[in-house]
Amino acid sequence: MLKYTIPLTLISFALGLILAVLVALIRISESHNPLMRGLKGLAWFYVWIFRGTPLLVQLFIVFFGLPALKVNGHALIELNAWTAGILTFSLNTGAYASETIRASIQSIPQPQWEAAYALGMTRPKVLWRIILPQAARVSLPPLSNSFISLVKDTSLASGITIIEMFQVSQQFAALYYNPLVSYSLVAFLYLMLSTLLTVLQSYLERRTSRYVRVGQQF
Repeated sequence: MLKYTIPLTLISFALGLILAVLVALIRISESHNPLMRGLKGLAWFYVWIFRGTPLLVQLFIVFFGLPALKVNGHALIELNAWTAGILTFSLNTGAYASETIRASIQSIPQPQWEAAYALGMTRPKVLWRIILPQAARVSLPPLSNSFISLVKDTSLASGITIIEMFQVSQQFAALYYNPLVSYSLVAFLYLMLSTLLTVLQSYLERRTSRYVRVGQQF
């Protein structure tokens, strides 16, 4: 059962995180040229759509809805279940994670930007060398929570025929007529997986915060 759930989660989260960073950087850009204004508007619209609609609806639109767009009887876009699932989960994760990353970047005190500029650093260098490493530590807890939520949200992929843990439990429930046992078992598996990830999250938070605590002592 996990051989589908884990890859679906890891691939979707990795792609969503890359998209989130790009969207966050676009939204905090100080450029005022027409192209950047257009990208900012597009980024805002993307985040608005995916944060404002249910994930299950998004899955159904991508898997069942897009093939309905036809020209001369042929579908313009037709995705298999696995591709549709990864695409939808990545876009959904990217929308939420972009707000986390944007807020983390903006939480870094403005004097750090000003000090770096005073040293002659360009904005990209300031972001890469000073701001993003600190923002990564700040965003770790909420991003970890998003990852854990994604693990559980992959159960919705059963609605588009992906054979993950929840669909397997549905098959067992129908085969052996024991829905309570089947669904309780899959709930327990999700609980154990989430608990393991929570322990890993706590460990990473301690590791990334140890230098902050040392610096505060001085």
